[in-house]
Amino acid sequence: MQGVRSNALSGYGLVVGLDGTGDQTTSAPFTTQSIIALLQQMGVTVPTGTSMQIKNVAAVMVTAQLPAFAQPGQVIDVEVSSLGNAKSLRGGMLISTPLKGADAQIYAMAQGSLMVGGAGAAAGGSKVQINHLSAGRIPDGATVERSVPTPLHQGEFMQLDLNSNDFNTAREVARVINKTLGDGLAQAVDGRVVRVRMPLAPDARVALMADIENLDIERAAPAARVVVNARTGSVVMNGSVTLSACAVAHGSLSVTINSTPVVSQPYPQSIGQTVVREKTDISITQAPGTLMQIPAGTKLAEVVKALNSLGATPQDLLAILQAMKSAGALNAELEVI
Repeated sequence: MQGVRSNALSGYGLVVGLDGTGDQTTSAPFTTQSIIALLQQMGVTVPTGTSMQIKNVAAVMVTAQLPAFAQPGQVIDVEVSSLGNAKSLRGGMLISTPLKGADAQIYAMAQGSLMVGGAGAAAGGSKVQINHLSAGRIPDGATVERSVPTPLHQGEFMQLDLNSNDFNTAREVARVINKTLGDGLAQAVDGRVVRVRMPLAPDARVALMADIENLDIERAAPAARVVVNARTGSVVMNGSVTLSACAVAHGSLSVTINSTPVVSQPYPQSIGQTVVREKTDISITQAPGTLMQIPAGTKLAEVVKALNSLGATPQDLLAILQAMKSAGALNAELEVI
């Protein structure tokens, strides 16, 4: 539902109560500034020029997700991550931290003891660490202070957004809604948007959305697509991919360069100098490329079997699939990420 979503919250805070694993204030001056500002808010004045070496405090960034329809008084989980050079946040306590949204307004207040799933020890220059110690989580660590308005009770229509652009799915969603809940209730606007006419009463709107959520949609087969990751060499294709009959020749060309150091030493009592040279041998080996005929495939298993018969590696498949697409033998959309 358009507008019915979660919102990201973030804030800057301090974690106290660490066992000497906090920020090194000489390398993280903002931690000292935050401590001084916090003490001033509590009525404690720090003399000017005081050198503070506090190892039990760490500056952190606090993040959370404010779910849709969250109301004041509800609690949400928060993530706490170190900003400075703290060694570990294990055993720390996050003091009261306001969490703000994109509009710079405070939507929640976070505070609580951190849960860090890890352990570490160091002595004599050796160090052992399990998992990540500079980030933790506080379950139900923030209390919602204000809610975010949603368009559920606003306007005459509610817009449903599809996860992916597909005209067949949009048409099917509108058809099932009209067939089950009333003719003319839903309209497919484009390949991603379905607009639904909503009743005026709030409880009737909730009931209508509950009925729509429980409808079964017979989704049509997705568009044929092959996704190629050029960095990792992975190739993924869906079940709609087919191959037309074609012939593919696949071979490999390898170049080997061997460099052997050769020392040229002058005769005794001569004025020459010892010189180191390199003797280079270059060889080129080309494996025979067999012309293989690939039959037309109508199922994913047949496509995979035909490509595996070439004995090609995933990196080789990138070039083969691109050539098949150019030749018109690959009946799919080729996407390189």
